Amino acid sequence: MKTIIRESYLDRLIALRNTPDIKIITGIRRSGKSRLMQSYIEYLKANFEDINIIYIDFIDLDYENLKEYHALHTYVEEHYQAGKDNYLFVDEVQMCPNFELVINSLYSKGKYDIYITGSNAFLLSADLATLFTGRYMEIHVFPFSFAEYSKYYSDIDDRDRLFDEYAIKGGLAGSYVYSTEKDRADYIREVYQTIVTRDLVQKYSMPDTLVLQKLSEFLMDNVGNLTSPNKITQTLKANQTETNHVTVGKYIKFLCNAFVFYDVKRYDIQGKKYLESSEKFYLCDTGIRYAVLGSRNMDYGRIYENMVCIELLRRGYEVYVGKLYQNEIDFVALKGSEKIYIQVSDNISGQETFARECSPLLKIRDAYPKMIIARTKHPEYTYEGVRIVDIAEWLGREA
Repeated sequence: MKTIIRESYLDRLIALRNTPDIKIITGIRRSGKSRLMQSYIEYLKANFEDINIIYIDFIDLDYENLKEYHALHTYVEEHYQAGKDNYLFVDEVQMCPNFELVINSLYSKGKYDIYITGSNAFLLSADLATLFTGRYMEIHVFPFSFAEYSKYYSDIDDRDRLFDEYAIKGGLAGSYVYSTEKDRADYIREVYQTIVTRDLVQKYSMPDTLVLQKLSEFLMDNVGNLTSPNKITQTLKANQTETNHVTVGKYIKFLCNAFVFYDVKRYDIQGKKYLESSEKFYLCDTGIRYAVLGSRNMDYGRIYENMVCIELLRRGYEVYVGKLYQNEIDFVALKGSEKIYIQVSDNISGQETFARECSPLLKIRDAYPKMIIARTKHPEYTYEGVRIVDIAEWLGREA
C-alpha cells in the first residue's frame, strides 16, 4: 500500500520530543495513528544516535504475553538503557487491561519519553484526564485532508477531478487500495460499523444498537442542519424507532466522543456570547456518508460545508455556527486572536445565490476577515471586502 508522510502531525510530534508529557495519539479508526507512530520512529532513528526505542504493538501476537499489566511494566523496565534517551511507544494500548497504571508508573519515573495510541472508543478525549494522573498532550489525527489526498494521487494533475473524487471517497486511506467503488465502500462501511456496533456497544454496555444506528444515519443525512435531541427524537419516532430525548442526547455524546461526529455550537456575533440551544453536527469524513447512505439526498452544498468544517478543525480552529439577528453565518472560526467569518456554498454563479451568501457577511460590522468558500473553479477574488475562494483551491492548501 502506498503511504505518504503526514508532515503536520509528524512536525507536531517532533516539537513535543523529550517534553515530560505523555503523548497520546487519538482519532477515529483507520485514520492513520499507527502509521504516524511508525513515521516518527523512523524519524528518530534517522536523526539521533544515542537513543533506545522500546516499541510494543498489541495487535502483534509477539506481544501477547504483555497484555497483563505487570508483565508490560516489567518488560519496559528490563529494556531501559541508562545513558540514552529512552522512547516508549505502545500501539493499541487499550488491549492491556489497566494499562493506565503502567503508563502512570513509568511516567512518574521520569526516564521515558512516552507515546501511545489506542482505539478511538477506548481512549477518548473525555477519559484522558481521569486515566492519566500526569501531564499529557493529545495529538488528534483526522482522516486524510484533500491536500494529503492530492499528494497520495500525485500522478493525477487534474485538481477538479481529484476534488470530485475526494468528496465521494473521503479520507480513510485504507480504502484507496480497492479498485472498485463497491469494495471501497464496503471497507469504509466495515470501519464505521465496527465503531458503532462493536466499539461503542462494548465501551458503554449498550443493550440495543438500533437507536444508535438510526440516530447516526439521521445525523449523516442532516449535516449542516440545526437540530436538537428533542427534534431528532420526534423524527425517529415518526419513522417507527422508539426512543426518548435523554437517550438520543446520550447517544449523540457517545458518537462525538468516538470522533464519528463533531458538534458545533452557536455563537451570537452581535451579543458576543455562546448559545446553548440547537447545534449542528458534522461527520468526521464525507466518505462514510457516501458509503453508508449512497447518493440518497446528496446535497453538495452541505457536503462541502462538512468538508470545510473538518478542515477548520484539522487546522486547529475552534468552530462555531454564527448567528447575527435573523441571519446565520455558516462558521465563525477562532484561533487565538484570529477570527474568520465563513459562508460555504456549492454554486454561487447565480446573482440571487451570490447575494444570499454575501448578505449576512456584509451585515457584520467588525473588521475580521470574511470569506465565501464555494465551487467557483475561478481564481480568488474580492467583493466588497469579502474574499471569494474556490473550495478545491482552499482545501488543497497545506495547513
